[in-house]
Amino acid sequence: MTPTRVLILGGKAGIIRKASALGFEIVHIQKPSAFDPAVVEHCAQLLLVDYQDVPTVSALVRALHEQRPFVRVFTQTEAAQVVAGHLTEALGLPGNGARTTRLLHDKPALRALLNERGIGPVPTVVGPTYDELRDFVKTHGGAVLKPTMGSGSLGVRMITSPDETDAAWAWRQEFGLGTFMAEQRLVGDELSVETFSVGGRHTVVAVTGKETGGGAVELGHVVPAPLTDRDRAAVHAMVLDLLDAVGLVDGPAHTELILTADGPRVVESHSRRGGDRINELVRLVHGVDLEEATYRLAQGSDPLPTPATHGAAAIRFLVAEPGVVTSVAGAGDAGSAPGVVDVDVQVGEGDTVHELRWSEDRCGHVVARADDAATAVRLAAEAAARITITTEPAPGGAEAAKATLGDLLEEVDEVLDPFAAATTTPASATRTR
Repeated sequence: MTPTRVLILGGKAGIIRKASALGFEIVHIQKPSAFDPAVVEHCAQLLLVDYQDVPTVSALVRALHEQRPFVRVFTQTEAAQVVAGHLTEALGLPGNGARTTRLLHDKPALRALLNERGIGPVPTVVGPTYDELRDFVKTHGGAVLKPTMGSGSLGVRMITSPDETDAAWAWRQEFGLGTFMAEQRLVGDELSVETFSVGGRHTVVAVTGKETGGGAVELGHVVPAPLTDRDRAAVHAMVLDLLDAVGLVDGPAHTELILTADGPRVVESHSRRGGDRINELVRLVHGVDLEEATYRLAQGSDPLPTPATHGAAAIRFLVAEPGVVTSVAGAGDAGSAPGVVDVDVQVGEGDTVHELRWSEDRCGHVVARADDAATAVRLAAEAAARITITTEPAPGGAEAAKATLGDLLEEVDEVLDPFAAATTTPASATRTR
């Protein structure tokens, strides 16, 4: 029997391994800069091509599909979502098409749709001048500056009062945030909702609680989020309305919300499972692997097991003072702490720790399990506190560590909008080469 042939854009070796374990014939397209030799044994074909190069990858995929058709196009990577939607539609395959993936990647477009439909309206201004931003902050008491596309809290800046407008505007210019928007700053508990859809039918699998310490970058998560029945029902209803509005057909979605005094309000949503090891927390608590369920869509049967709830799981991210790492201690001690199931320290002696600009600047994590959410959060935090990452000032000081949006995108080899990049010259493209 010929194995089912699927196309996978991007993704780390562990994600590709899950598809291989299900018996698929995998054609994998990965950026050369992200190549991991560990994927080779899992792939029938491996093509080292920038999947954000839309003309090239479109022509290549069409040729491969004509040779032997794919049954699905998959990606579990934010940077490839809109390309996957484009290819799904171009090849006439089942799944989420270009409109849906674009709406869930383009923040102003999603906000405009939600406001038009009355799904938790949030005041927004796109590309404001300085005077327009100042007036917006005065009217709404605060704002969040953010790029119109992106993830991982990249380029997000909080403005908590009108007095902070000047500093935020100067930061925007220095950081190189040219295409941006401002939304009313929402106050309340931060959540994300992890869903899975099959044929346009949506299932809420989990609600995740978040901790940011008052900033933009997430410092911890817990599954399940502690909610009242009333708040949980309101959160579920809003997310299902959003998924219907954008036309999500199949697969996971990760929707971020803030539970304000006026009810839940959507921050953003994505046509993928959540990052930050949220998939692992969901698997530990609810017995559902959203990455594996995504691939099972290609098998034709219902891919989602019935979620159950077994206790709680929490992750705490490691942070350190900016500078050069001189020592790391306590990882073993943290690993033996009560409830801990995973410790991952991602920096070592000689590495540079940056100020917390986005999720890529965190230094690792600790995951803990417990019978309830509060205990899981406490155990993860206590274990993380056993790890000490010592740094010394980097040569050149803080000025040498400054980076623009273009620098950070170059670091991860991504563009925010691959379709815009395909129609611009290299000098004016979103990513600087």
